[in-house]
Amino acid sequence: MELGVFLLLLLTVFTVLLLLTRDRPKIHGCLPPGPRPLPFLGNLLQMDRNSLLKSFLKMRKQYGDVFTLYLGPRRVVILCGTETIREALVDQGDAFCGRSVIAVMNPVYQEYGSIFDNYPRWKNMRKFVLATMRDFGMGMQSTEKRIQEESQCLVEELHRINGSLQDPTFLFQSVSANIICSFIFGKRFSYQDPEFLRLLGLILQVFEDLSSFSSQMFELFSGFLKYFPGSHRQVIKNMHEIIAFISRSVEDHRETLDYTAPRDFIDNFLIRIDKVGPWQRNEKSDPNTDFHQKQLMITAFSLFFAGTETTSTTLRSAFLLMLKYPHVAEKVQKEIDQVIGSHRAPTFNDRTSMPYTDAVIHEIQRFWDLAPIGVPHKVTKDTHFRGYMIPKGTEVFPVLNTALHDSHYFKNPETFNPEHFLDANGALKKSEAFMPFLIGKRICLGEGMARMELFLFITNILQNFTLATTKDPKDVDITPMKIWMSRIPPLYKIRFLPRHE
Repeated sequence: MELGVFLLLLLTVFTVLLLLTRDRPKIHGCLPPGPRPLPFLGNLLQMDRNSLLKSFLKMRKQYGDVFTLYLGPRRVVILCGTETIREALVDQGDAFCGRSVIAVMNPVYQEYGSIFDNYPRWKNMRKFVLATMRDFGMGMQSTEKRIQEESQCLVEELHRINGSLQDPTFLFQSVSANIICSFIFGKRFSYQDPEFLRLLGLILQVFEDLSSFSSQMFELFSGFLKYFPGSHRQVIKNMHEIIAFISRSVEDHRETLDYTAPRDFIDNFLIRIDKVGPWQRNEKSDPNTDFHQKQLMITAFSLFFAGTETTSTTLRSAFLLMLKYPHVAEKVQKEIDQVIGSHRAPTFNDRTSMPYTDAVIHEIQRFWDLAPIGVPHKVTKDTHFRGYMIPKGTEVFPVLNTALHDSHYFKNPETFNPEHFLDANGALKKSEAFMPFLIGKRICLGEGMARMELFLFITNILQNFTLATTKDPKDVDITPMKIWMSRIPPLYKIRFLPRHE
């Protein structure tokens, strides 16, 4: 009897929730169309558990370039296509500039840092970070010098290992991390430094765990799943360990801080906290200030994490693709030999005389599509968009894959082909659909640095080494390991064989 009453009650609750869900579009008036959600689950039963992207692309065919989904209890508006994304993030940039919380990282970030801040705080941090970059020689020429120096360290390391077969993951992480470390901590690390390698391993693990199915589910039902085991706990643990390292570095900086001669980002932030220097506002006495110890830790972590993993993952993808398509690497090397030769290091200015190499790097970023569904945004106010009304606070996913693989701009977009970025005369051809760093007000803070790193690291390696592996090119697997927030290249091994001996 008690079981029967319980089941009747459960059925009643389910029915009520179903009716409320059915009426939800009417309540919000003019939301974009989309499939009808179930209570609590939303549209999850209609999704491919292995790839949200595949689900989005399938639903786009039915509902168009703008549609509404319920990922569990979360209402999300999906934006597809080059024009749609540009119209939202550029033409209506103020309305779409909010940042959605990523649940698995929120216990650590708590809306601080330079990635997941709310817009006013993010704007202040972005301004401060860019000003500090200029103050500490991270302008174009100074940045290029640092990348060139790191490139030479990389070339020396590759000569040291003398063509042995290896997984390049930590090597590419190391060179990427050292550029941002020189800005944050005022120094670079040896490629064999055990603490440095430990940090890189933690960053890689966080990056991969964020794309796991467990993290996907936690993102949708964090209020419930936070009480249970899962990859989210490992993510938080790893992030805390990285921040503990940053904390120790901050304390070291504090003990040796010279207010008249700041050395790096941490010093500059500490001076701002203490209100010493040319700043006019007394932010130390302001309880709402953005400049405090917590903000320093999370901003430094954000810069370290983003500056390391995105570039290193792109490098891993780049050399995997060149193993798959060796003729591409050979053509790049031919252009390097013609423009640069073998007796001087590449410079960023060489890029203008190397359209094929530049096109290859563009195509690597386009084809690999590192963040296929973009970084979640949120509308900051009730927003009219393409005849619909998107309520304030609604999450928005700009699906970058639909721009980077837009067939209106790229012929055969699922094929790796540098010709996508070359015109009939062999010159570099720009494209409105090329947005690997996103676009609009939330465009990647380190876009300029990343472009320079990719060009100089790739050209330095190919100037000095030929690529080889144990597999025939046709057998090289380029299938990504995971697709949720990021496309992660599969593990592979490569030989870097000296060209000039």
